Amino acid sequence: MRRVLGNITWLGRKELLSVLRDWLLLALVAYAFGPGIYFQAQSAGASVNNAAVAFVDNDRSPLSRAMRQALYGPWFQQPELISSGRVDAVMDADTFTFVVVLPRGMAADLRAGRTVTIQVNVDATDVTQATVGANYIRSILTREARRFAADGVEATATPQISLVLRRAFNPNGNSTWFESISALLNWLTTLTIILTGAALIREREHGTIDHLLVMPVTPFEIALSKVLANAAIVFAAFTASLFIVVQGLLDVPIAGSVPLFLSGTFLYLFAAAAIGVLLGTAARSMAQFALLMIITILPMMILSGGMSPVESQPQWLQYITWFLPSRHYLSFSEAVLYRGAGVGIVWPEIVLVSALGAGFLTISLVLFRRAVAAAGP
Repeated sequence: MRRVLGNITWLGRKELLSVLRDWLLLALVAYAFGPGIYFQAQSAGASVNNAAVAFVDNDRSPLSRAMRQALYGPWFQQPELISSGRVDAVMDADTFTFVVVLPRGMAADLRAGRTVTIQVNVDATDVTQATVGANYIRSILTREARRFAADGVEATATPQISLVLRRAFNPNGNSTWFESISALLNWLTTLTIILTGAALIREREHGTIDHLLVMPVTPFEIALSKVLANAAIVFAAFTASLFIVVQGLLDVPIAGSVPLFLSGTFLYLFAAAAIGVLLGTAARSMAQFALLMIITILPMMILSGGMSPVESQPQWLQYITWFLPSRHYLSFSEAVLYRGAGVGIVWPEIVLVSALGAGFLTISLVLFRRAVAAAGP
């Protein structure tokens, strides 16, 4: 047992030094857990931000002025007044995302109880901005029209129901908070698989795997040392990013226990590294490994609930996702980071991540040993 631990330690140190000498991999890790997370979090959001709006005001009434003033930052830029003849030109030139055309006699028609039609021209090349922004404008203009039509009308005794929403963890609905955590978890999975699988491919392409096999070490020790060394690098970068980028630069509050979260992350690293060993064993070149990465990582992120809720998937597919460690790790992370859950609540996810990680790691080590034995002299 002491000899096995000694071999794993020696091989792990060799692998760690090998990765630290690879400036390209180090640059990838540094960018992913640094600027990559920061830029993704800052540019995220399904809400409208700084959209350019123009008005064609054919009414020139207090109502039309109130409608223009109701569109303000940070959702919209200061609305500009343009003539009706410039609508097509400014839309073609991508000067404005929205052009609102207010009809003549709009205020008088509303006072008289007649139906008023307002035209909103939308540049839908940015689908999210156009869809959400058009709904914003419709709601705002409708609110202003109702307020104007109700002026001077006595309030009735009809009871009103007021719906008050209170958000947990993120009271302002700041998408940066959610996106930063999501980016952190996605990069954790991606880089762990990349580094571990690339380490095996690098040994095979350089021919150093044969040199290791003539030494008194086993395939199990070789593979486990690569898992531990690369997992240690990713875990260190992940921890630094959590404190420096997420909590420091982005000012994202963590509701739960950080030590508990890092402990669960450390367990999950073995499951992600096991997938990297599987892909590195199956691939014969770095190009094949890259292709396997594409068809493996993206489905994992989608099916685990990182991009869409698991509950929105077909029932038969939800059963399959139970075998993905990333699904249970994501559920564990959300409970700890967002809702402040303790061990008493998340222990089932911890057990599932540990069990699936141990299973994947065992299978990957067995397959790696067979692959090495088959390729041996």
